[in-house]
Amino acid sequence: MRARPALAALAVLPALLLTGCGGDTAATGSATCPNGKIRFGVEPYEDPAKLKPAYETLAAALQKSLNCPVELKIVEDYSAEVLAMRNGQLEMAQFGPLGYVFASTRADARPVASFADAKGALTTYTAGIWVPADSPITSVKDLKGRSLALSSPGSTSGDALPRYALKTQGLAESDVRIDYAGGHPEALLALANGKVEAAEINSQQLAIAKAEGGFDPAAYRRIWTSDPVPNDPITVHGKLDPALRQAITSALLELGPQDVAKVGAFLDVDPPGPLVAVGKETYQPLFDLAAALGLTEKDV
Repeated sequence: MRARPALAALAVLPALLLTGCGGDTAATGSATCPNGKIRFGVEPYEDPAKLKPAYETLAAALQKSLNCPVELKIVEDYSAEVLAMRNGQLEMAQFGPLGYVFASTRADARPVASFADAKGALTTYTAGIWVPADSPITSVKDLKGRSLALSSPGSTSGDALPRYALKTQGLAESDVRIDYAGGHPEALLALANGKVEAAEINSQQLAIAKAEGGFDPAAYRRIWTSDPVPNDPITVHGKLDPALRQAITSALLELGPQDVAKVGAFLDVDPPGPLVAVGKETYQPLFDLAAALGLTEKDV
């Protein structure tokens, strides 16, 4: 049975980080600085302790540009972030691509910017399923009766795309022993420690693990790769004052590569360029994926 987050826990949005930089706060209370701050949510797609300093840099640059304190919140999970934006607790948020699909309908999240390479092209990543190099598993169909570590329910590359691969290869989810490891790093570790016979490892996590010396690709073999997925969108709440929406969008698109480089490193964006504009149409393949799998917000 798939793990589900406790709904009671989603009512609380834990603020792991409050970024309050100094400087001129004359704009506090203006149309572009409502209630004295702008709240920016980030889903925990990596260890929050590692994400914190990266997003501190981005938030500080954004705060300086907007002349308004930015309160950065690393939320509990995808569902908590959607719920927070729907309840008016976030003015802006970065979602995984699939998380955005449901945030768009449930919380009126509107994508405005994403991560680009040094040439200004929107970056992408891929999902993958890996097995040990000496495994008899050579294809998705061979996963029948085998154990497969996935990241966490609702993850684009760590849940939906691998499950879609099973479906397209004629396997029911009950044909495979699915183990939700709790995150991308945990899924990789489950495979490395021999706890499962296969695991999802997306290209972003692969790049991080290789850089840290924690994964030797030569000891493993990839049996499936997804089509490219556009990188995470940064969204704004659709009910914001138009002047504020435009101010946040402009500030994001004016950030320099040095402002987003630390975050980009977690998203396999190296070397990074400035953020680029995106819209709902950018993520249409994810809407199609959700429809194909019959996903609802409860699956995120």
